[in-house]
This record gives sequence, structure tokens and C-alpha cells, in this order.
Amino acid sequence: MKFAATVCLLVSVGAAGAAAAADPFYIGSWTFTAAVVAPWADPQRKPDDTERARLMGKTVVLKANEISGPRPFACAKPQYKVTDYGPDMIFQGAFDEMRRADKKADPKALAASLGFAGAPIRTLETGCEIDVHFVDDTTAEVGLNNYVYTLKKR
Repeated sequence: MKFAATVCLLVSVGAAGAAAAADPFYIGSWTFTAAVVAPWADPQRKPDDTERARLMGKTVVLKANEISGPRPFACAKPQYKVTDYGPDMIFQGAFDEMRRADKKADPKALAASLGFAGAPIRTLETGCEIDVHFVDDTTAEVGLNNYVYTLKKR
């Protein structure tokens, strides 16, 4: 009986150790699947479409010690930090800037228009040029040059 209890305990400890060693949810391959003109873009000027065309269908791979993918997403030494942001702080505070310029601009409504369902919004600060905002564990969005790009985890 002692032997069976010891085996069960060791199996439980082993399973807990394996769970603790699992990769964070954001590690893996993410593919650009869509892009929309960002809410903060000047409505009088259409953003340059060249970068959007170059990124569509491409993959960014978030690894523990590196981000690989097209410029400007590649990063040799990311310093990951997961933070919860309010809608006013995503996309480097763009929605808060919009609200300060026009009191009718509602950060919650702007975030909802991009698929974010409430707050807080889980954000991966990479320590590189780009922050990644998560709609859910398999859908992320990034802002770049007046576009909001959607990435899907593969």
C-alpha cells in the first residue's frame, strides 16, 4: 500500500512539474490573417498598402529567447512581460490620445470594434518595437503604421 501511495505521489509531482514547465500561451507560430485601417489613422489619407501586402500570410514565431519573422517583428533578445491593459492603453495609448483630442472617442467602443470583449486586455510587452494585444489565446492584434493586424496562432 505504501508503494502505491508513493507511486501516486511521484506521478502527481511529475505531472505538476510538467505543467509548470509548459510554454507560456504566447509561445508558437502566429500568422498574419487580416489587416484593417487603424481607428487612429487620418481618415483623409489612406495608409500605404505596401507593408500590409508584404505582411499578409507571413508568420511570426515567438520563441523563449527570440522572435523570428518579417521586419519589424524579428527580435534577437525579447524581454517578455505579460501585462493587463485597459482599452485606453492598447496600441501604445492611441485610444487615450484619441479621447483627449475628441471627448466622444470611447476607448472601450474602439477596442470592441477590433474584437476586444471588455477589459482588461492581456498584452505581451516584447521589449522590442512591437506589443501584442490578445483577443484570446489564439488571436492577437498589433498596430503598425496606421493598420491593425490580426494574427492567428497555428
